[in-house]
Amino acid sequence: MTELGQGRVIKVAGPVVTAEGMTGAKMYDVVRVGEANLIGEIVELHAGRANVQVYEDTVGVGPGEPVVNTGSPLSVELGPGLITNIYDGIQRPLRDLYETEGAFIQRGNDTPGLDRETKWQFDASMNEGDDVSQGDIIGTVQESSLLEHKIMVPQGVSGKLESVSSGEYTVTDTVAQVKTESGKTVNITLMQECPVRSPRKSRQRLTPDRVMVSGQRVIDTFFPIGVGGTACVPGPFGTGKTVVQHQLAKWIDAEVVVYVGCGERGNEMTDVLTEFPELKDPKSGKPLMERVVLIANTSDMPVAAREASVYTGITIAEYFRDMGYKVALMADSTSRWAEAMREISTRLEEMPAEEGYPAYLGSRIASFYERAGRIQCLGSPDREGALSIIGAVSPPGGDLSDSVVQATLHVVKVFWSLQSSLAQQRHFPAIDWLTSYSFYKEYLGKSFDDEQVAEEMMEMINTFMSLLEKEAGLLEIVRLVGAEAISSADRVSLETAKTVREDFLHQNAFHSVDTYTSLEKQYEMLKTILHLHNVSLEAVNSGADIDEIVAAEVKEDIARSKYTPEDELDKFAQIRNKIDEQVGSLKKEQVNA
Repeated sequence: MTELGQGRVIKVAGPVVTAEGMTGAKMYDVVRVGEANLIGEIVELHAGRANVQVYEDTVGVGPGEPVVNTGSPLSVELGPGLITNIYDGIQRPLRDLYETEGAFIQRGNDTPGLDRETKWQFDASMNEGDDVSQGDIIGTVQESSLLEHKIMVPQGVSGKLESVSSGEYTVTDTVAQVKTESGKTVNITLMQECPVRSPRKSRQRLTPDRVMVSGQRVIDTFFPIGVGGTACVPGPFGTGKTVVQHQLAKWIDAEVVVYVGCGERGNEMTDVLTEFPELKDPKSGKPLMERVVLIANTSDMPVAAREASVYTGITIAEYFRDMGYKVALMADSTSRWAEAMREISTRLEEMPAEEGYPAYLGSRIASFYERAGRIQCLGSPDREGALSIIGAVSPPGGDLSDSVVQATLHVVKVFWSLQSSLAQQRHFPAIDWLTSYSFYKEYLGKSFDDEQVAEEMMEMINTFMSLLEKEAGLLEIVRLVGAEAISSADRVSLETAKTVREDFLHQNAFHSVDTYTSLEKQYEMLKTILHLHNVSLEAVNSGADIDEIVAAEVKEDIARSKYTPEDELDKFAQIRNKIDEQVGSLKKEQVNA
């Protein structure tokens, strides 16, 4: 072990341990600390002295205890068995640990991330003698009823396939052998290991060209996220960041979902762990967990492991992306991740920057979000994959000038600003339509098969955004001098904006129908509201009484339309006919008079 660097503890400072005698060690090598065999990672090196970030409680570790270098970077195991699993921040399977150790994880535990005993049916798709290179799919494993796990040639390996055979294998069994150009034979198993701090390679990065449908009206219509895009959800306590994350994890149009709970309260993560196994996939009706991986590193778990949890999650997400899947990663919350970095930086006695965060906060956040994207995958057959990242940010008091929020806004393309004033009015999702934005709006039209519908949709969105912005100014006038001071046409604009806010933007996450709205239904809802707006304007311009228009019974039908099932969208045409009968008739009477 001497060439790898084996030293002794000389100082313990919380999650950071200093060791001497680490000659030959490298940055980010994983080490085992003390008699308890605690797992850690070298984060600083100075002439044989190493500072080690320990991912477990260091209570009881004292000077003189051994520090053994493994010679490998912090890595995750990638292979069949990831789906449906629940891991902590450094990929220890929590279900297995609970069965063997109970409610509390024992220190020094080295339970592998993938089960070594389960046998998987491997079906080879390539033959002996075929030329292979990194990323080539040599076979598949049906990991769940919703996901076919594609076994790929590990990155950095290429040559000729010497042997490959179908059958039942554990993740450590050899399923194929590749003879490289140098004459070396490489065994390929169902499992591969991958360092977490380096992005996985791809053939080419592609521009996002369409949006990921989430079923959340305020997001899909006004502030969509692109396939392979990035978004952040900042907001103060109680505004619904976690609810938004949960809704996206449940309904977003992704084939694989990786949910990372980094530093949030245990009860919120418990909600995820209890709800997700009971949820049904909206497309197949199968359990949603059959395409979900959960990373749980709550606030009462080690701080250092929290810092690693987002890297564990994103490396797993990149692995499924490389298979050609659309993957969505939810990080809740990146503020807690940044706080973990701040605590470790303090222990290392680094010079602090603004608000005590390390000077490299911005670059770390940028490097995390930059791992999102739509790509051309390595290997054959040709395929595209996409990884979208949605991070919740929890600034103190909802202060958007917070360092983490500002560093995040510099790199993400979608900003969903949660407002406590909306949450206090019980308006959920509490996404503020006046301060939020999305750079992916231009791709929304490509989500519709009918070009005319797509064009109408984009025009309606622009119309309603203008009305919502106009409403903000009109409400100030109404508060000061009353509704009588504005014109009937402006009253119509106010009523339409109110309808958009209360009947379209407001959505009940706990209602069986309203929790998800397809793009087709969103189009019908907006078309109906716009029809009411246009007919009302025509009526008031012809001299109709605005109070009669406001009191029209058809507005109750519009308010209830959000609960219309997806297979009954023809009811919206009936509502539009009612608008013509009730509101349009007011216009005709005035014209005849």
